[in-house]
Amino acid sequence: MTNTLQQLIDYFTDGGFVMPPLIIGTVILWWTLGYRMAALKTGTLKSPRTLVYRFLKGKMPTHNGVMVRVLHKGMKLRNKNVDNLRRYLDDAFSEEEREIQKYKTIISTIVIVAPLLGLLGTVSGMIETFESLGDMSLFSQSGGIAGGISQALITTQMGLAVSIPGLIVSGILNKKQKNIEIEIAQLKDLLCSPIPGEDEIVMKRND
Repeated sequence: MTNTLQQLIDYFTDGGFVMPPLIIGTVILWWTLGYRMAALKTGTLKSPRTLVYRFLKGKMPTHNGVMVRVLHKGMKLRNKNVDNLRRYLDDAFSEEEREIQKYKTIISTIVIVAPLLGLLGTVSGMIETFESLGDMSLFSQSGGIAGGISQALITTQMGLAVSIPGLIVSGILNKKQKNIEIEIAQLKDLLCSPIPGEDEIVMKRND
């Protein structure tokens, strides 16, 4: 355990000055990705139309999620028979729509910047390598040829290790966000239109 920890410390030390920003960026990246994963939970796998009909039958979704919350808000407004329902739905759903977009920009920024920081470390390491070649110092206080090459490789690796997984997970979450936005728009259309069989369903439920 001690040896592994020491190897990690040596690894980050050899990476040079770009390693602390990359480590901080990694922590922020995965915290924000985790937040978006939680925010993008729909609470149900059913379509908006099915959700509305089940709601009318009194079969409320038991899990919490963005689609369940907007359904409750939307049906509550619809039952009030307010004029210009679409505008009220836009206002009621805006909080949820903002929530599913939260931290998207921060994630994109980190995914873009991380490889550039790695490249900066690579350039810095190569400069140190060429300077050491000038006086043929394989090892020196500043790192020498070996230290320069080590820094160049480590920072490149770290930058890509931060960026690539973040890019993949972010892409999956962005696709899920788009699907939720489409479903919210469909739910608005359903709530603003007459629902076939609504009166019969409500009467059966009340009997």
